[in-house]
Amino acid sequence: MSVHELKNLQAQVQQLKDDGVYRVLPVLGGPNKPEVTLDGKEGVINLSANNYLGFATNERMKKAAINAIEKYGVGAGAVRTIIGNMDIHENLEKKLAEFKREDRAFVFQSGFNCNAGTIQAITAKGDLIISDELNHASIIDGVRLSRADKKIFKHSDMADLERVLQENRDNYENCLIITDGVFSMDGDLAKLPEIVELAEKYNCMTYVDDAHGSGVLGENGRGTVDHFGLHGRIDFVIGTLSKAIGVIGGYVACNETAYQWLSHRARPILFSTMLTPADTAAATEAINILLETDEYQKKLWDNAKYFKEKLGKLGFNTGNSETPITPVIIGKEADAMEFSRKLKENGVFTSAIVFPTVPLGTGRVRCMLSAAHSYEELDKAVAVFEKVGKEMGLI
Repeated sequence: MSVHELKNLQAQVQQLKDDGVYRVLPVLGGPNKPEVTLDGKEGVINLSANNYLGFATNERMKKAAINAIEKYGVGAGAVRTIIGNMDIHENLEKKLAEFKREDRAFVFQSGFNCNAGTIQAITAKGDLIISDELNHASIIDGVRLSRADKKIFKHSDMADLERVLQENRDNYENCLIITDGVFSMDGDLAKLPEIVELAEKYNCMTYVDDAHGSGVLGENGRGTVDHFGLHGRIDFVIGTLSKAIGVIGGYVACNETAYQWLSHRARPILFSTMLTPADTAAATEAINILLETDEYQKKLWDNAKYFKEKLGKLGFNTGNSETPITPVIIGKEADAMEFSRKLKENGVFTSAIVFPTVPLGTGRVRCMLSAAHSYEELDKAVAVFEKVGKEMGLI
């Protein structure tokens, strides 16, 4: 037996197959639109993308990206601390700061890099991080990269958060409370006003990952912080450029001091090349659009309301979502995988989400609505949900 056969990994892959949760990634044969070509099959209704506003194929953004390639080329050339910023990078950060109503915005290569790089830069040994138990994996990994101590509070449980603060705050010089703004698996909102009150009471910094809130909540999609009117009271507001914005990248909206520190200590910035000119220009144009109009945001919420009501009438469990994220909770992991597979066979693409991404026994398909969906497309999707749900005895 050769070590290169990787027998340990073979056994673990086989276990995934035995458990019914092994998957092969589907292949899109074209742009990410409400209807896509998936594994060679045309006209599949797409309910899997985070493309909330339909911006992944926005004509203004495509034109901006093409023009940027003609002017700047295809790559940034090196990390920012070696080659510097292109002027379009500077412009994107200024636009984001204006949009988020914060002093500065510091751009990263992805939302994951944003959390991984920021948390380790702003905390140190002798500090304490207090994190919601359902925070995103990138937050969990960012906390692991930090040398700070960690405590977890029960999901959105403010009494438990205060308990953790009472028991631990006096033992640390600095304390950082971290939460998602919108929790991506269930679509519920963090209790930001209460979190901020506790943070100020116990002299803690606050950090909100608003990946699923930016472009969706608040005035013209400014996000969860704007939705709750908490500008100036949250120290680090994280956003992504790959969901509602439709491109790639992440950013931290913060004050001038935090911006200066991140430019010296955020490791993804120090050791990885900056966004391409095309990505940067497209993201900037997306912010321009949001500053001009809220029509895409309104259509997104209208579609979400329409779709949720129809699924609810059929008897599906759509959880307690407060956003366009629409989970359809099945229960058993293998059943959720089978439900997703049968939906795809019938022309609806919505991926199964199972343990460890969600708690064991809460397997689901997660439907991501877009402003680009038509009522006709949503009606077709609902009809498929009804058909497959009845075939499997789920409704």
